[in-house]
Amino acid sequence: MTFLYTIIAFLAALAVLIVVHELGHFAAARLCGVKVLRFSVGFGRTLVMRRMGKDRTEWVLALFPIGGYVRMLDEQEGSVAPGEVHRAFNRQPLWRRASIVVAGPLANFLLAVLLYWVLFIGGVTEPKPIIGVPDPGSPAAEAGLQRGDLIRRVNDEAVTTWQEVRWKLLNHGVDQAQVRLETLSLSSEIAWRQLNLSKFRIEDGQTDPLSKVGLKLFRPDFPPVIGITVQGQVAERSGLLAGDRVSTIDSRPISTWDQVVAAVRSSPGVALGFEIVRDGRTIHFDVTPEPVETRDSSAGRFGRIGAAPRIRESSLDGLSTMVRYGPTDALLMALNRTLETAWFSLRMIGKMFTGEVSWRNLSGPVTIADYAGQSAQMGVVPYIGFLALISISLGVLNLLPVPLLDGGHLMYYAVEAVKGTPVSTRAMELGQRVGLALLLVLTAFAFFNDINRLIFS
Repeated sequence: MTFLYTIIAFLAALAVLIVVHELGHFAAARLCGVKVLRFSVGFGRTLVMRRMGKDRTEWVLALFPIGGYVRMLDEQEGSVAPGEVHRAFNRQPLWRRASIVVAGPLANFLLAVLLYWVLFIGGVTEPKPIIGVPDPGSPAAEAGLQRGDLIRRVNDEAVTTWQEVRWKLLNHGVDQAQVRLETLSLSSEIAWRQLNLSKFRIEDGQTDPLSKVGLKLFRPDFPPVIGITVQGQVAERSGLLAGDRVSTIDSRPISTWDQVVAAVRSSPGVALGFEIVRDGRTIHFDVTPEPVETRDSSAGRFGRIGAAPRIRESSLDGLSTMVRYGPTDALLMALNRTLETAWFSLRMIGKMFTGEVSWRNLSGPVTIADYAGQSAQMGVVPYIGFLALISISLGVLNLLPVPLLDGGHLMYYAVEAVKGTPVSTRAMELGQRVGLALLLVLTAFAFFNDINRLIFS
């Protein structure tokens, strides 16, 4: 069922993003008076086709749904009737051709703005930026941060949620800069802390890159009572049940769930003696945590049993806040979030080429499908946020100056604007081959990363 859910969520996301992107090209072409011959979602064999409109445009659903295209009347692709030459794409002024090309990525950015606007108007419940115990020896510990500190400002910029703190530190962390954090302690003391991000890395396999500097979200001390066990995982196979209270592990007294987690994670493949209190009786279980490999060098090999604690809602009171804005403020926030995310994506791509960021961060369709399924199962709000993020990524990717992509065409038009004449057919053919080769290499590398994530996750 989970696999089916993931496939449905992935295909739905693809359909929305592809249709919006191609509708951008389509709408711009119509506004510029260019005749559209075909609007296709997918490539390859035609599954469904309908002719609609006064131009009898072919609306197509094709076999392979990874992408789509809008085919316009063009003398470079076929003969054009004399009476329709003025509607051919190649006969349009440079600014019109560029407008039609850029309209696809622009549509993706506008979709992201719309989705963020909906989220900000509807309201999103997010954790407050209260930190947990920093890892010993980490930059967070060296900065003097303590459990329960509320982060109020990052470099003089006010923050109210953990997501805001995470986003700002990600942006500063890519440059490995130092940041100043204004904190409010549990004793109501205000202080400024200097956090060194020189050890910050965005590495594949990390649940949260901020863990590299020792920052983690605050969690209350949950009692060591099992809330759920994952079907087929170690906890269930060992006989543990929801409602069991862990009293000792290997004769060591256990009073919080964090102690259970610490014992399990530090013992991959090692049998642990669990003393469980169930219905007033003490029962002994031998539990061997499953070894889990990760590419995150700081985490290495750790243990997992597939169990989560019982959480009472009252224990979470005061740890989250509702973020909601009026229509105008929500629009400004949505525009800002979209621009910041697009710029961050460009910086990440640039740092991949310079070697400052690992190419293992490049994701393919398998990873994207996995994230689509996870976000959809978490609810409508996370799924909308996922769609906005992927829409921005698609817009940025298509604007890269690579032949076959929209950015490649814009690169040709830039050359044409400078020299006064179109790029030669020979140069375009060569560019297409280079672009195709580059895209194939990147696709293969993305698939390779996907496979590695499946093996080591």
